[in-house]
Amino acid sequence: MEAQQKLKALLDQLNTVLVGKPAQVRDCVACLLAGGHLLIEDVPGVGKTTLAHALSRAFGLHFSRVQFTADLMPSDLSGVSIYERGKEAFVFHPGPVFAQVLLADEINRASPKTQSALLEAMEEKQVTVEGETRALPSPFFVIATQNPHDQLGTFALPESQLDRFLMRISLGYPDRAAERELLNGADRRGMVEAMRNTLTPVDLQLLQQKVLQVHAADPLLTYVQDLVAATRSGRWFLQGLSPRAGIAVVRAAKAQAMLSGRDYVAPDDVQGILPQTVAHRLIPVGDAGRGPVEQVRAMMEAVPLP
Repeated sequence: MEAQQKLKALLDQLNTVLVGKPAQVRDCVACLLAGGHLLIEDVPGVGKTTLAHALSRAFGLHFSRVQFTADLMPSDLSGVSIYERGKEAFVFHPGPVFAQVLLADEINRASPKTQSALLEAMEEKQVTVEGETRALPSPFFVIATQNPHDQLGTFALPESQLDRFLMRISLGYPDRAAERELLNGADRRGMVEAMRNTLTPVDLQLLQQKVLQVHAADPLLTYVQDLVAATRSGRWFLQGLSPRAGIAVVRAAKAQAMLSGRDYVAPDDVQGILPQTVAHRLIPVGDAGRGPVEQVRAMMEAVPLP
């Protein structure tokens, strides 16, 4: 029960900073509880960076932010060795990737070479610099924001990197009531700076272990397999989901179930997180006339429940 109270307090705190987006806030928390990396895609100015910063503050994690630009080099992320005359040796100066939460702001404004520098960090929780492998702090999360692909100066993320993100969410514009509160209210950046840690890193690790203990019954796993098989049928998407994506769906559904106060996964949990978990990994067939999220929802309606 104490864990549920902490999670409720966490969600309440985040919802005071990001007004009118409780579903998106819940998805973000579920993603981090499941130990996954998060991609937030939307137009500038809707609160992507604010949400990422607030998440790291609420979880009590060491935070680092990198503004991705076209001239950002891989060494700007991972760090570099500099010769220090006093020590008569090269000394490694770690880059911003050596943090528990790395905010990769506008990740798709960097060149593909720099984007790929994050791949090892996201998958292996380590980086290789000048031939030496260095472990990253634990836990390690990447919260990346990106602008829509049709904006000037953006590079589409490669499929291999998109696959490393457990979830992709979009915030969208606030409704009138939420926007009025933003217009009348305090500066969001100041609110984030004033936030207290709702959880500690130890709390987070315990909650992540609890997520793994959430039960997924055989009929539920069959349902997930049916959904994955539907993506591979050629009817909905050009290419189907990988086994890694299926594992991601189960992990995210377990985190969603725990946020709902249950120790078992229900079909509603799978349906609630499926578009956010798989749409960025899929390309609809050419004659679909829908975007990936809408196509995933249409496919879900066609797959029978267990």
